[in-house]
Amino acid sequence: MEYLVSGWLWWPLLLIFFLAMIYLAAPLIAWTLGGIALLGLFAQFADVSWPAKLVVWMIYLAPMIVLGIPILRCRLLGEPVYRLYRSSMPAISPTEQAALDAGTIWWDAELFSGRPHWRRLLKAKPASLDDEEIDFLNGPVEELCALINDYDVNIGSRDLPKEAWDLLKKSGFFGMVIPRQYGGKGFSQYGHAAVVMKVASRSIAGALTIMIPNSVGPGKLLLKYGTEEQKNHYLPRLASGEDIPCFALTAPEAGSDAGSIPDNGIVCKQDYQGKKDALGIRLNFDKRYISLAPVATLIGVAFKLYDPDQLLGDQENLGITVALIPADTPGVEIGSRHDPLHMGFHNGPVRGSDLFVPLDTIIGGVAQAGNGWRMLMESLSDGRAISLPALTTASAKLATRATGAYARLRYQFKTYIGTFEGIQAALARIAGNTYAMDAARTVTLGALDEGRKPAVISAIVKYNLTDRNRQIMNDAMDVHGGAGVCLGPRNIIGEYAKFPSLGITVEGHNILTRSMMTFGQGVVRCHPYLRSEIEAVGNSDEHAGLMSFDKVLVRHMGFAASNAVRSLLHAWTGSLLVPTARKLGPLRRYYRQLSRMSAAFAFTTDILLMLLRGELKRREMLSGRMADIISQLYIASTVLKHFDNHEHDETELQVAQWAVQDCLQRIERAFGEVFDNFPNRWAGWLLNRWIFPFGRTYKRPSDELERCIAESIVIPSVIRERLTQGMYITDDINTQLGRLEHALQLVIAIEPLEAKLKEAQRIDLVRGHSLAERIDNAVAARLFTEEEAKQLREAEAARLDALKVDDWKF
Repeated sequence: MEYLVSGWLWWPLLLIFFLAMIYLAAPLIAWTLGGIALLGLFAQFADVSWPAKLVVWMIYLAPMIVLGIPILRCRLLGEPVYRLYRSSMPAISPTEQAALDAGTIWWDAELFSGRPHWRRLLKAKPASLDDEEIDFLNGPVEELCALINDYDVNIGSRDLPKEAWDLLKKSGFFGMVIPRQYGGKGFSQYGHAAVVMKVASRSIAGALTIMIPNSVGPGKLLLKYGTEEQKNHYLPRLASGEDIPCFALTAPEAGSDAGSIPDNGIVCKQDYQGKKDALGIRLNFDKRYISLAPVATLIGVAFKLYDPDQLLGDQENLGITVALIPADTPGVEIGSRHDPLHMGFHNGPVRGSDLFVPLDTIIGGVAQAGNGWRMLMESLSDGRAISLPALTTASAKLATRATGAYARLRYQFKTYIGTFEGIQAALARIAGNTYAMDAARTVTLGALDEGRKPAVISAIVKYNLTDRNRQIMNDAMDVHGGAGVCLGPRNIIGEYAKFPSLGITVEGHNILTRSMMTFGQGVVRCHPYLRSEIEAVGNSDEHAGLMSFDKVLVRHMGFAASNAVRSLLHAWTGSLLVPTARKLGPLRRYYRQLSRMSAAFAFTTDILLMLLRGELKRREMLSGRMADIISQLYIASTVLKHFDNHEHDETELQVAQWAVQDCLQRIERAFGEVFDNFPNRWAGWLLNRWIFPFGRTYKRPSDELERCIAESIVIPSVIRERLTQGMYITDDINTQLGRLEHALQLVIAIEPLEAKLKEAQRIDLVRGHSLAERIDNAVAARLFTEEEAKQLREAEAARLDALKVDDWKF
């Protein structure tokens, strides 16, 4: 026994257990094991004097005593920190509180915790379509896509054709999210998004026309907040297309800062429709950038409601309110249009001057007066999580399919351009980003269909998917070159290259979403202790606030210490200590790496909170970089979940690896920028060495991996179909996509003949200045049959036709 106590092995093992207990957030056991380790240390070095041992024990036991005795802890630790935070932490404003209350947390909270439980994510039910949704996609949606073309809409008529409008109304496109009892389709969020995505892969303008009534229109707000009378009146009319809605929020001086809208309504009495002294609202508003406004018959208007005569109660400033106003109401000015990047969807201003409307135009009636900010946050969240991801992913899928085909059909230097490594790098980025976008989209929709409302995740997918779509379109334009620049019906990419700038701007500009919302709101929503601490600090009862704060602070300290130890141990062990199940498959090591980065993110977050406190809210550059980290953690998580949801082949594994490696490399780069700009230079240096002790850990995807991915999307393949699943695909050779698909099939089919012809030319068996001459000479030399020559000629004709560029006489 004496040997065990004094042996060289015993106390180091206990020290390891001590760190392990901190790792597991069990401080009492950790301190006990640490004490035993200290005994072992003193037994090993018996010549240490008793005074020195006493000093060491006092230093060791002091934290345990302070933290273990509540009164002492509160006096020495809790109260000073409470005073510090009370003087520096800004109170949560009513609008911020409403924004925080509008939504829930989900996987984002797991990532903020530093210890994501992967089984919870993998057990989540994958999003799926029911039979009615599948029939709708295969029927009316296919019919609609055949009727519309973005070039004709954007450059020609500046509107959808009448046949398309009639089909939208007759088939119920505007009522996809409205329950069947009101005449709608009652589709799931995934079903609704699938329709928008498929239409968007044919026409962005057509998809935007469908998107507005089903996401940011008043339909969803009526369902949740409307009175029964409002629901019974408006919802059937919206579902049938009898009423076309728009939602008027943005004002000339209130864009991303929607809470500052100057538009106002005054509660007053006025003679109205034969009724004397009717109680209502006198409205004045000036809105712009309102989608569907030029053709809308029903306007949802956000304004600040005032009751100076206190006709509704004792409160004068009631706050932001949302009302439904018929477009033909006297005083409404509507019908003119903006021209957003020559995209043909309807968008324009809406103005109202001294119009009087009854109180029952407020969504939800008088009871919902002043509750408009929460309604706005929920409405915008839907647009961010459902509609914009559908639009951006549709663009990405189209770029993947069309650019892959173009790279196989376009020849330069006597070979197709898909063999050039510069083109292959662009193709791999297009494919990898498309896979990541589709993963984030579908996994998020699955959470929404389970009843979750993850506001932070909706911000993540909005700003990241629109940004990745911009990267994809840039790469696609680079590959298509002149064919992408010259607009016309044969240019399949040019019209879509306009969309990224629009997507980045709407539903909260990406700069705002990244630098203020994602991490700024996310840390309050998702951190396990911060919100409780803020509420305790803001408690008007100072004693009760102190007691609450003290209890939370101790748990917060244990949480931070646990993440600190995990960050260090995972860095030194290559994340081998992260528990994972064998069934996680070939991507198992990425689960470990993401767990490591989650712990590092949580630890860094707590250090920033400690150093900056309320100032963190105003450090938008740091906040934006932390937003990048949590965003890439989420996107990589969805890639793993998406990969796990279905059967996959080797090529899909390669694309998934590319996507996760890309996310990890972005995470590491963002961490480096955070540490380089840390509020305390030495703290940043130390944190960098703590989390990345061996320097750069994650590298960008290898050239070999990118070559393999590129080669798989320039030919008909399983991964090409997987990446473009859900988009509109046609074999109609009167469309550019149909020409590319037709030519690709023919060119791939004659590859053996083409190789045979090249070999014959190499050995001087066949000569000719043109391909036609070489084919004729090959037939004469009995190298090809007439049927084989016909196949070669047809493939070449189809290839050249698919590569034609429009020209005009002006």
